[in-house]
Amino acid sequence: MFTTIYPQLIGLCTGALLLTSALMVWRHSLLASIRLLSVQGVALAALVAVIGVEEGEVEVILVSVLVLLVKGVALPWVLARETHATTRTDEAPRLNPTAALLTVALLTILSYVVASRLLAGDTSVSAHAAPIGLAMVLIGFLLLITRRQAGSQLIGFLVLDNGIATVAFLTSGGVPLFLELGISLDVLLVVVILYVFAGRMRTKFGNTEIDQLRKLHD
Repeated sequence: MFTTIYPQLIGLCTGALLLTSALMVWRHSLLASIRLLSVQGVALAALVAVIGVEEGEVEVILVSVLVLLVKGVALPWVLARETHATTRTDEAPRLNPTAALLTVALLTILSYVVASRLLAGDTSVSAHAAPIGLAMVLIGFLLLITRRQAGSQLIGFLVLDNGIATVAFLTSGGVPLFLELGISLDVLLVVVILYVFAGRMRTKFGNTEIDQLRKLHD
């Protein structure tokens, strides 16, 4: 029964991952991006759970719970705690929404072209969905390049990390629990450090816009 709906579930989870990534590029509100990041974490956890159930691996299912707690709850909570009082949008992105969404479409097509060559011999459902993870990595880089605020760039870093995790789960069937725990804690620590640093920047300079801080340095 589950095997028959497995491809649909994989498609639903990866579709949610790609959709949330594209919406983060389209939306310039940091709070909205944090909410989308939380939804993306839930979708990633659901993807891991589906893979775990299909393969009958209890360890992979436990990893999905860990992913849910860290990427779906903890990381968005840390980000939202610092920005709940900040409702303004990223007023001057380097790409307008139309150009940004067009770039997302081109990056997604590029991901499918590259992945089709790298995974040409693998006909599994997971392998066919792997280009979504690669697209998320490229979209994460796009957010890092096009956003001016430190907080928005941090969102891009987390999308990139989720993309790497998506590729890993889809191509290898999951990673060991302790390895995922170590990686998740490292990412959580990096986010906390960067957000403390961003808070200090906001307190001292009044904002976290990288271009303005670079001008101050010059």
